[in-house]
Amino acid sequence: MPRLDPEIAPVEASDVPELIAQPPAYSDGENAEYASNEKLEKLGSATVSASEYEVEDKIYDENGREKVLETPEDFAIGLVSLEDDPDLPIHTFRMWFIGIGLAVFGAVLGMLFQFRPQVILVSALFLQLIAYMLGRMFQAIIPGPGSRWHRDNWFWNFLNPGPFNLKEHVASQICANTAATAAQACFVFASDDLFYNITINPGNAIFTLLASQLIGYGFAGMFRAFLVYPTVMLYPQTLIYVNLFDVLHRSKGEVLQGKRLRFFWLVTGAIFVYEWFPEWIAPLLGSFNIVCLCARNSDWVSYIFGGAEANEGMGLLGFGLDWANITSQPFYAPLSTQISNYVGWVINYFLLPAIFASNVWNSKNFPFISENLFYLNGTVYDQDLILTSDYSLNRTAYEIYGQPWQSGSQVIYNLGINMSIGASFVHIALWHGKEIWSAFRDYFRGRMLEDVHYKRMRIYREVPMWWYGAVTAAAFVMAMVCAYTEKSDMPWWALIVALILAMFCLPFYGAMYAIAAFQVIIQNLFQMLGAALIPGSSQANMYFELYSSQSLSQAVSMLSDLKLGQYTKLPPRSTFSVQMVGTIIGALLNYVIMQTVVNNKRAVLLSDEGTRTWSGQQVQSYNANAILWGALGKEIYGPNGPYFIVPLGIIIGLALPIIPWLLYRKYKKEWLKLINTCVLAYNIGDLAGGTNGYINTWMVIGLTSHFYIRKYRAGWFRKYNYLFGAAVDGGAQVFVFIFSFALGGAGGVTVNFPNWALNPVGNADYCKVTSSEG
Repeated sequence: MPRLDPEIAPVEASDVPELIAQPPAYSDGENAEYASNEKLEKLGSATVSASEYEVEDKIYDENGREKVLETPEDFAIGLVSLEDDPDLPIHTFRMWFIGIGLAVFGAVLGMLFQFRPQVILVSALFLQLIAYMLGRMFQAIIPGPGSRWHRDNWFWNFLNPGPFNLKEHVASQICANTAATAAQACFVFASDDLFYNITINPGNAIFTLLASQLIGYGFAGMFRAFLVYPTVMLYPQTLIYVNLFDVLHRSKGEVLQGKRLRFFWLVTGAIFVYEWFPEWIAPLLGSFNIVCLCARNSDWVSYIFGGAEANEGMGLLGFGLDWANITSQPFYAPLSTQISNYVGWVINYFLLPAIFASNVWNSKNFPFISENLFYLNGTVYDQDLILTSDYSLNRTAYEIYGQPWQSGSQVIYNLGINMSIGASFVHIALWHGKEIWSAFRDYFRGRMLEDVHYKRMRIYREVPMWWYGAVTAAAFVMAMVCAYTEKSDMPWWALIVALILAMFCLPFYGAMYAIAAFQVIIQNLFQMLGAALIPGSSQANMYFELYSSQSLSQAVSMLSDLKLGQYTKLPPRSTFSVQMVGTIIGALLNYVIMQTVVNNKRAVLLSDEGTRTWSGQQVQSYNANAILWGALGKEIYGPNGPYFIVPLGIIIGLALPIIPWLLYRKYKKEWLKLINTCVLAYNIGDLAGGTNGYINTWMVIGLTSHFYIRKYRAGWFRKYNYLFGAAVDGGAQVFVFIFSFALGGAGGVTVNFPNWALNPVGNADYCKVTSSEG
């Protein structure tokens, strides 16, 4: 009697006309067979044929020309293959070896990089390429089917069932990427140890890590019906990875696929070689500005046009081709997101100089761009002087030394963030509320969602809702116990409030990421609410923000992986299992590495300068933000504080999306749909820090890709645009990884290229070095 494969769901014959997939797969020993019901086979094949014609109709017009991709459905069908083979093995030795091995690798590096002067993220695309190379290596060195060493039994098929396949690759990459992101809880533990002399019990620390991450996974599972399954939840950034998986694994014999594969490797190799120039040999290539070359001794020119160095200026009219800065974002960000970016930047070009020139908030006393806190005379503020031993506010000292001040650019940056938070709720509700509610209602009424990839996934067993409920409940119990046993200063009711707020925000936060490829920086909201609920405690503020914002970020991470699984047809239970394994590995190793670094490099991490190899800037910044909101929130951001406009930004943001929405309702102008006020609001302060000399190049690439090529070269856009973005990221990130360890200081050695015309002393774009930098 054939047994049902545990990943394959039973399907009734009456369901088949609704599914554009092959009939359900059954496995008997090592050989999988389709159900022998003749009627079912005919229904299944007819449905597949119909779906193929349907896809052809959506990609090509009546003249056989490629249609322009406009709607989410166009992108989902035109860019993502419907091809699926339910018989592909997933849980093989090489999948688990590669997934766990890269999870260990990513977790260790991801945490170590947080204590380096140059913070580097372990790229998901970098892990994707390494996983593919390792998979092909295992395929070659372990005897496979057909070789004289291979024995046709379960053990050898577990070791090497044949070619390294798409689903093994996706599963191993998700496992690795889950572990490679540094857990926010580690910053809390490091801050406690370094600044509060609180050493968290290892058991408590690990359970807190797991709780803060797994609660988000539970939330993701509960909301997946309308944040993953519907077509409108496109996750544009995921299309980069999907296109790369597609070209590495599908239709190897086809001429077009061979061209795409060669295109990817050629561009990846070319970018890797090229990146040595703007990053090391000739930094002027990364930010060229003719105004800086003509006026090298002007502060205002540096403020407005400079952009080669961190905090140098806003980069107006600057162009640069450093792909490590440009990234793949302009290749995948939707046109509406990009247009809103550009409008926000234009406002930024006028707003920051106006604030500085008019001396709003005493801005002239401080650098044009800076994240530091200052005394009114412009010297850097020593926050330790106004805090007690437990890092709460010493009011007597506060009256003596006065309040800390921020640069005008930093105030605008925080204002823009808060306005974008408010705008995100209303924008999603107005423009996409009906779609989300409809998907939610249809799912719980048992109706079929109209998404071709979701229908394909119906043959696989879904993760039961109670699994996610159990994960959430267990994580909540761990969080509640740990909050009391590790001296968090956070009462039990505050934890519940933090989680309820995170759950309320997730539909809006997740939808903005899925639709607009924009991740709202929402930490400010939770820091403000934490300061209001538990005033005067930076310790409680850190934990409140941890359980709220970390739950959101982890939920969005899992939702993105679930969508990746839906696009690549990875069974949901496989996605769930590899994410759980990656999370546990990441939590354990993040804690071990964090504790090791803090114990061995304590003096360096507490110093302002650090060394060329180690720096405590990330932990110091995290703790400073907690103090600013937790201990000083009322004095700085309250109604009588100088920056009350910053928390009011959330209220202002709530009104912003109403304007274009009402105008569209009245005049029906399609261009109004391109205005995303959440993205626009964030970008009015986006140039207040970092390197900005490449953003005009970013704009040119984005408009060329999503306006010109998408509209007038639709075939090239569909076949190569997202693959180009993957190649750009691949080449640049492999370079950054190698360069950081070889010459950039991450390996303990820093080697600077000799100065010459394209690598000048001072700022790389020849603008004047001002007091803003340093």
